[in-house]
Amino acid sequence: MSQADIGLIGLAVMGENLVLNMANHGFTVAVYNRTTAKVDDFMGDRAQGKSIIGTYSPEELLAKLKKPRRVMMMVQAGEAVDRVIDSLLPLLDPGDILIDGGNSNYQDTVRRTKELTEKGLLYIGTGVSGGEEGALKGPSIMPGGNPEAWPHVKDIFQAIAAKVDGGSPCCDWVGQDGAGHYVKMVHNGIEYGDMQMIAEAYALLRQVLGIEPKEMSEIFKQWNKGDLDSYLIEITGDILAKTDDETGQPMVDLILDTAGQKGTGKWTGIDSLQLGAPVTAITEAVFSRALSSLKDERVAASAVLKGPDTSFDGDKATFIEDIRQALYAAKICSYAQGYQLLALAAAEYGWDLSYGSIALMWRGGCIIRAQFLGRIKEAFDADPKLANLLLAPHFVGEIGKNQAAWRRVVATAVTLGVPVPTFSSALAYYDGYRSERLPANLLQAQRDYFGAHTYERVDKPRGEFFHTNWTGRGGTTASTSYNA
Repeated sequence: MSQADIGLIGLAVMGENLVLNMANHGFTVAVYNRTTAKVDDFMGDRAQGKSIIGTYSPEELLAKLKKPRRVMMMVQAGEAVDRVIDSLLPLLDPGDILIDGGNSNYQDTVRRTKELTEKGLLYIGTGVSGGEEGALKGPSIMPGGNPEAWPHVKDIFQAIAAKVDGGSPCCDWVGQDGAGHYVKMVHNGIEYGDMQMIAEAYALLRQVLGIEPKEMSEIFKQWNKGDLDSYLIEITGDILAKTDDETGQPMVDLILDTAGQKGTGKWTGIDSLQLGAPVTAITEAVFSRALSSLKDERVAASAVLKGPDTSFDGDKATFIEDIRQALYAAKICSYAQGYQLLALAAAEYGWDLSYGSIALMWRGGCIIRAQFLGRIKEAFDADPKLANLLLAPHFVGEIGKNQAAWRRVVATAVTLGVPVPTFSSALAYYDGYRSERLPANLLQAQRDYFGAHTYERVDKPRGEFFHTNWTGRGGTTASTSYNA
């Protein structure tokens, strides 16, 4: 077999399927895994008869590659990536390309890009989304890092990526150093929000209306034919239809209500706080998973803490439609928050992000793929400097059509004691964003009262700061001005 076009290290689920995807698109791939038995298993099974070369050491892997050598790492984020890089460094030549396709923290990618550039090597940190099926059939790929590396991997990445809108690949260059992994992080944060919002819709259908999973499955399948058309709505319909082989009960009813997380949603929330971006729906989704993990405490609390003693007495069909509209409106706000975070990060880190291209990359292959991402692309194509997705004419109209139902759903949930943290926080964000005046003037007065932190005045130019001696006992010395 001829020399390979690219090498891949790490034959877990995503690594194996990406290799098969590459081979299926005509590329020859050399593979290596630290536990070499995995190489034997792969070569003797799924890789049989394909343009895949098994290797048993980093030296052998690199010897099988065309120059400049392209090596993609699909290993656990963190120290494992650094260990692989360290093992390869003595074997690489200037101009060789290293690619990290795991869920790395963007700050690690910034550091690695800088360090490897100084050694004459080209580095890419790329988000890959789509799970096992996406990796095999076409994922969303979000590469960033050293831009000199992009021409060397563009053909491979765009060939194996998902395709939408007549063949456009869900992959394009995102930006410098950590930009690719940052966009993937925000994708995952939005994914947390989407999943929690769907879970809240499920809870309302079940707890308020008493609908069984089989009937709910048909509701979600119907929703998937309209504005909510998306991968997550689609699989929710499938999940709710599944019954347990042993008991015949709905499978979802047998799953313990404690949700895990791998950290990318948490990273999104942390970075939003650092940058002052109000991504409330995403952070509430993260907190909801944390609250779900307190299972034993919740069981004990349920015997002591009582909620309202009331029940729903409205029309079932009307409320089902209200939930659909509330889910769609809250989803729009969640994506608006995610894009607002991307814009603040771009300004902070010096990235030139194309928001329409990001929407296209998320349009297919990835977990949050959805019909309405096409509308997001149209909004940013029409106005690349759009301050907030909520201000795009299409979404102004959509929120206008759906907000009455959204408010009814949140009010009903609060009245009945059903927690809907992402529905309600997204609504509070919407009401806050559309408010010409918020009560932050009182907050700033309080800060000036106890800490002499100063304030701006409505009757003076922005940027002028004032301090009041509120008690008559303080002096005229003021603290530093505030940072919003």
